[in-house]
Amino acid sequence: MVHLLLGVIYLAFISLGLPDSLLGSAWPSMYGGFGVPVSYAGIISMIISAGTIVSSLNSDRLTGRLGPGRVTALSVALTAAALFGFSTASEFWMLCLWAVPYGLGAGSVDAALNNYVALHYASRHMSWLHCMWGVGTLVGPNLISYALSGGQGWQAGYRAISLMQLALTAVLVFSLPLWKRNAAESGAEPAHETLTLRQAARLPGAKSAVLAFFCYCALEQTAGLWAASYLVLHGGFSAEKAAAMAALFYIGITAGRAACGFVTGALGDVRMIRLGQAVILCGAAALLLPFAFAMQAGFVLVGLGCAPIYPSIIHATPARFGAARSQALIGLEMAGAYVGTLAMPPLFGIIAEHVSTSLLPVYLLAILAVMFAMNEHANRVTGLVRPAKPARERA
Repeated sequence: MVHLLLGVIYLAFISLGLPDSLLGSAWPSMYGGFGVPVSYAGIISMIISAGTIVSSLNSDRLTGRLGPGRVTALSVALTAAALFGFSTASEFWMLCLWAVPYGLGAGSVDAALNNYVALHYASRHMSWLHCMWGVGTLVGPNLISYALSGGQGWQAGYRAISLMQLALTAVLVFSLPLWKRNAAESGAEPAHETLTLRQAARLPGAKSAVLAFFCYCALEQTAGLWAASYLVLHGGFSAEKAAAMAALFYIGITAGRAACGFVTGALGDVRMIRLGQAVILCGAAALLLPFAFAMQAGFVLVGLGCAPIYPSIIHATPARFGAARSQALIGLEMAGAYVGTLAMPPLFGIIAEHVSTSLLPVYLLAILAVMFAMNEHANRVTGLVRPAKPARERA
């Protein structure tokens, strides 16, 4: 029963990744049809991120009432409806409207599933589960590229992902009894301490951990959102080829997380985060080189560097702040992360429109520097050297 539920959670992580790479890949083909500047991708991104912030901050209470299984099924269904709405939009304001449920469907499920896995499963599963998120992100750019090449338009890609989300919703609904059986078989859950946002933020190291996560997700989302536009406007690639090449970033994340699952137990969360930051540094530096191959390699390396950071920060949360407080802290970290995705990609959009898209590597390097400083400060304050396994963690 434990392994069957884990398989369901793997599918849920795929569903989390399916919509995340769509906007960045499709936007070079979208904005002209809506008659808006290229920077308006940031507006859509901001609305989606605002919704995820609201749902993340309420994840502790919502998961406590409904349980992680119901939260997951409802969230995926909401996302499926929003994606179908995107495919029918004929005006820019319609995209903004559908971006609201798009964002609300992401925050609570992200926090609920990440906390559940951090408490109950080994660190390698956190890496492999986020690898499944990467598998989901790979589908989007390729579907958009296929739809554009076939003359069907970007709308066909959105409709296809919506149908996939709908099918996953059905699987999640039928799997709800597994969550109850798993709880009965595993015995008592770890003690849960409900914290207000102020109480959670006042814990030693909490602010630094949230800021580090803010920077990580700002970097990941900025790279994912603007990779295709960078390749078109700075690298001179066609929109179709750039959409396919933008998948290189997500290929790096996915392949990296698959590999990380085999080594994270030996290296520990702290070293995995540092290793990822070093690889991002190399990737951003490669993007500065004026060669097509270097641009492709750069996005792969940035993706590889991103691979261990997200799952390692989440998995370290119970060790940093205690299992009883982890749901509240992960919800706070998620909210901070989505503030990063709300603010930082649109900010680069303004830079791209008024200065140049060629500044993308410099922008990523600046975010990386702050992330490194904040994560190291959180390590020192919480005394985290190498996280111990949470209570009742399963192999």
